[in-house]
Amino acid sequence: MAMTRVVLRIKRQDGPTAPSRWEEFHLSYKPRMNVISALMDIRRNPVTVDGKKTMPVFWDCNCLEEVCGACSMIVNGKVRQACSALVDQLVQPIVLEPMIKFPLVRDLMVDRRRMFEALKRVRAWIPLDGTYNLGSGPRVDPETGAVAYSLSRCMTCGCCLEVCPQVTPITPFMGAAAISQVRLFNMHPIGRMNARERLDALMGEGGLADCANAQNCVHACPKEIPLTESIAAMGREMTRHMLKRLLGG
Repeated sequence: MAMTRVVLRIKRQDGPTAPSRWEEFHLSYKPRMNVISALMDIRRNPVTVDGKKTMPVFWDCNCLEEVCGACSMIVNGKVRQACSALVDQLVQPIVLEPMIKFPLVRDLMVDRRRMFEALKRVRAWIPLDGTYNLGSGPRVDPETGAVAYSLSRCMTCGCCLEVCPQVTPITPFMGAAAISQVRLFNMHPIGRMNARERLDALMGEGGLADCANAQNCVHACPKEIPLTESIAAMGREMTRHMLKRLLGG
């Protein structure tokens, strides 16, 4: 039988300290409908299944093509991107909840600031002076380029932190995404000049030593980034870095 109706059960909360509640919505099915388009339908007519007028649901989104990472939420018990969650591939009722490892803003919207602060701590960028023509960039061999490309696909969505048992609202662990970005920028011919600073950051509070190797992150990553490989690689780099410091190198 063709699908004609979509049932969404959404966990609502008006603010970080407000009590939570559940609201259910029934929508007309549309071909190629995803969770974001369903939420947009609710926004146009925010009426629950029992006929009660309510506030439109708050959520975050931007690119709508699984590139920006903004629409991360828990869909049917699994953290993922709402834009790539197709309605006809989900069990109904479709249950939507906010991620729990990040401070709640409202409804399905959370504050992922801790991820961006972690990127600042590890200096996840290439420091270049753009005031003059630098000429052609350094050549990178194809093998290194292939690895770098896989790491560069990180969209700071927060899925890896959401499933990590070491990440809680009260722990400082930066998570797999920032660790993997250290690997990315340390393998860059120019970024390598600041490799020691990034490794020092990984050796600090909330760094690599806090990883318990649960390996949930690599399974949750929507971009299939080899996060556990990055964690292992940075562990080896940290060991070499620490030995050099001890030996005065």
